[in-house]
Amino acid sequence: MGITSIGMSVIYILLIVSFIVGVAFFVVFVAAVRSGQYDDSYTPSVRMLFEDELVKTQTEKSTNKKTD
Repeated sequence: MGITSIGMSVIYILLIVSFIVGVAFFVVFVAAVRSGQYDDSYTPSVRMLFEDELVKTQTEKSTNKKTD
């Protein structure tokens, strides 16, 4: 075996290991999404506190456009 054949076998091993690690991370990510890990349960409960500010700024913009 020469140096090139050893180098090529290392590349193949690294490709296989990186593929396995990538698939494992993808499976963990899909499991987390399905279990509701990324669901936002906090924002809907406080959204009503901030809606008035959004409505006020929108009405101020519309009144400013009408007066211009």
